[in-house]
Amino acid sequence: MIPTTLKQQWSQGLADGRIVPYLGPGVLADVTSKLDGRPIPATGEQLILGLNNGQPMAPKLMYEFPRAAMNVELKRGRAAVTKFLDATYNATQWTRSAVHEWIRDLAPPYVVDINRDTQLQDSYADKPHTLVLGCARIAGAAMRYKLFAWDGEVYTPIEADQAALNLPILFKPMGSPRPQPTYVASDADYVDYITELMGGFAIPAYLKRYRQGKRYLLLGMRLNRDSERMVLSDLIYGAEAPAGWALIENPTEKEKRFCAKLGLELIEADAAELLPAAEAA
Repeated sequence: MIPTTLKQQWSQGLADGRIVPYLGPGVLADVTSKLDGRPIPATGEQLILGLNNGQPMAPKLMYEFPRAAMNVELKRGRAAVTKFLDATYNATQWTRSAVHEWIRDLAPPYVVDINRDTQLQDSYADKPHTLVLGCARIAGAAMRYKLFAWDGEVYTPIEADQAALNLPILFKPMGSPRPQPTYVASDADYVDYITELMGGFAIPAYLKRYRQGKRYLLLGMRLNRDSERMVLSDLIYGAEAPAGWALIENPTEKEKRFCAKLGLELIEADAAELLPAAEAA
């Protein structure tokens, strides 16, 4: 059980921006297709099976989605991976995630979401905001992000110096199908993105300043895959010490060590325990 005082601290901190929600695949655990009831592909294994028409791939490829995506890219081209992600997250109608409904009501001014779906954007559809999409392997450009301003109706591409500093910031480092398909998916994408992230070219300068001194609440994140761990380490750079909290049920020893290294307090619980329905139960 998560102490009530800690839940209150988180809710207040999320609402006023002192605490930043960092969303992983687990926040989509209750999302299903409106057409046939199948679960949304969110975890690495689910994505790999979806990418391979429901069939398992070789064990070394099943380890992590970027490996499988790289294999498909080499065999069928990068467009095959993009087509799969577009069909999954843009063409299919999904039910709403309870965690995203909770996020919508709290309306944190800054959210990091490593999923590639559009639920976070839908949660802020009634609020003007700035969308930061991660991108990789873009020829002729040093920056590994794209910026868009949402006015309540449409997204408009903007430059970093045009971003409104008083509006919520939605940061989706692994991309989204909206407003234009942009993804970090394959091994090659991750290598490029993480290299530029470490070099300072994957985050707008104003966001680097804004994130200083924040603390993070990791929801739906497992921390046993290197690519996600490396992205996390760089995205929370400059966090207040201690850096925040990670909600992980039955954490592995590897996850425990990693959280201790980053200064994240490990809470052995599921994100669903934060929701109003859990409190009423």
